[in-house]
Amino acid sequence: MKLFTIGFTKKSAEKFFGLLSASGARRVVDVRLNNVSQLAGFAKRDDLKYFLRRVCGIDYVHLPDLAPTRDMLADYRKNRDWDTYERRFLDLMRARRIEDGIPREVIDGGCLLCSEDTPHHCHRRLVAQYLDDRWDGIEVRHLT
Repeated sequence: MKLFTIGFTKKSAEKFFGLLSASGARRVVDVRLNNVSQLAGFAKRDDLKYFLRRVCGIDYVHLPDLAPTRDMLADYRKNRDWDTYERRFLDLMRARRIEDGIPREVIDGGCLLCSEDTPHHCHRRLVAQYLDDRWDGIEVRHLT
């Protein structure tokens, strides 16, 4: 099973869609809590869905169960304590039992999308690792 991840900040539309097109991903799996913010530019939900289909021939799905809660995100933005955020987020994924609720066919060939430019301090990396730990055999590639 192949799984990609990508963030849209600090990327031009050309670089973002170029990375996706070259990756071989079949769909973008949006794991953002808020995917309609005006600050998202070309990555705002309806625009992104259109551009993905038109530019890349890629599908789009939004899975908010793979996003942190508003409180969790607000606490992280305030305190910048990654270790606490990571622990809380993984506890949330366990409580939601995402490995049982997310169809594997949605993840296979998918690309987890969030706003962070790199995966190091981003929940999309945590989702990919969490699913690999439970499903075993996921090849994860971060598009940067």
